[in-house]
Order: sequence, then C-alpha cells, then structure tokens
Amino acid sequence: MSANVQRIAHRLGAKVVAQVPETGGGAFGAARLARIVQALQARLVPGQGQRAGRPTDPNWVHHPKIPMSEATEERLIRLAERASAQGRKISPMQLAAQILEDAVAVLPEA
Repeated sequence: MSANVQRIAHRLGAKVVAQVPETGGGAFGAARLARIVQALQARLVPGQGQRAGRPTDPNWVHHPKIPMSEATEERLIRLAERASAQGRKISPMQLAAQILEDAVAVLPEA
C-alpha cells in the first residue's frame, strides 16, 4: 500500500482497514469485482452429507478443466483469497466460473 494513502487517511482522521484488489477500471473495476464476489457468496451452498465438501453453486453441473496461463492462475488465487470470508472460502476456480458466467450473460444471443 502506498505511503501516500496512509498519509491521506491519517490527515483525514481515517484508518485504512483493507485494500481493494486491482480489477481494472479504478473504482468501477472494484465495484464490478465486489458485485461478482457478492453474487458468488450468495449462490454458494454448503455440501451435504457426512463428508460435506467445499460450498458450491448447485446449478453448476459441469466441472471442466480450463487451460490458463500461470499468471492468470496466480491472479485468481490472490483475488479468491481476498474475496473469501471467514467460514466461507472461495476457490480461484469458483471465482473464475462466476466471472465467466457474468461475462457470457451480457453477450448477445446471436
């Protein structure tokens, strides 16, 4: 975090409590990521049974492996760590799936 941000917060009598991950587009990018994370956390349902696994979206019926660069995977890992809440961990691939679903949803059908 920039020392400048800390200095500005101090002068305003504020306290920096968290950093927003870089998502592009400044405040709009941060808002976009926050909306994606909020939608994902609302859709995740805890696993059922004696050996319940990681919470998942019950509507996800396909679990494909998607090739990606190491840099993309590392960025997804960092974003997922920041998006996870105590007691509700979001995996990098869950975050990737939500980003992909949101991107496809806004595309025209034809």
